Amino acid sequence: MAVDMSVKICGVVFKNPVIAASGTFSFGSDHARFIDVNTLGGIALKSLTPEKRAGNSPPRIAETASGMINSVGLQNPGVREFKEKILPEVEKLETVVIANVAGGCIGDYVRVIEELNDTRIDMFELNISCPNVKLGGAGIGTDADTAAKCAQAAKKAAKKPVIVKLTPAAGDIVRIAKAVESAGADALSLINTLPAMAVDLTTKRPVLGNVSGGLSGPCIKPVALKMVYDVSRAVKIPVIGMGGIMSGEDAAEFMLCGASAVMTGTANLIDPEASPRIIGELESYAETAGIRNIASLTGALEVDVE
Repeated sequence: MAVDMSVKICGVVFKNPVIAASGTFSFGSDHARFIDVNTLGGIALKSLTPEKRAGNSPPRIAETASGMINSVGLQNPGVREFKEKILPEVEKLETVVIANVAGGCIGDYVRVIEELNDTRIDMFELNISCPNVKLGGAGIGTDADTAAKCAQAAKKAAKKPVIVKLTPAAGDIVRIAKAVESAGADALSLINTLPAMAVDLTTKRPVLGNVSGGLSGPCIKPVALKMVYDVSRAVKIPVIGMGGIMSGEDAAEFMLCGASAVMTGTANLIDPEASPRIIGELESYAETAGIRNIASLTGALEVDVE
């Protein structure tokens, strides 16, 4: 029995619910050497800011138990250079393309969106959750009022659907989710990395040049599942889940907890072929479970308590 793997989010049709997460897939060209990028449901591009960013001082990556910590710091070429040199290749892709938008203030998000409005980009994802920058990022996403203002400004400027990426560092992520939904967000993605650090006992110094960074990988999956479950039950807009997804079974768990689609992150850094494998495993799970339409999995978790 063939499984219909397509899902629709905000009117955008994805051939399957597996999307490569921002910051783990560059702009698609790097992974094109290893896989057919067009087999993915979509890709979220590396974060773009109005001006070029060099990112944080190295070291930027630290391996930890069941995961990794990164402090890249939103290194990117800036939106204008992206449009001139990289976008022409991105426009050739036959999959959904999501532009991840970042900045130090709300106006920066608007500037990037306005630059990309009339391009091949299918959706925008507001990065108000990066823990590795001094301005913007999680500084916006941990305050409900500021997060709402950013979502409202972005939605007013955007000609494409707006996804807001939430941080687990928010004291009450459900409150933030409701605030950006009320401000006009079309969808939510969660969770971004957890604030973390690593220490080198030999040098008695932090491992990362930025001292701290964002924790990702299998170790954060239980936290991510709980937050996706809580948020999806509290809002009416679609939720895209992420956080430690390494297999098709992991993806299915997120969908059961309320995710309409999922994003793969650290898995792509460990194995460039991870996302196509996860798609295949998710389809195999659906076939075995007698599921004809993968979208029916969303929110189908059976619980005995409220």
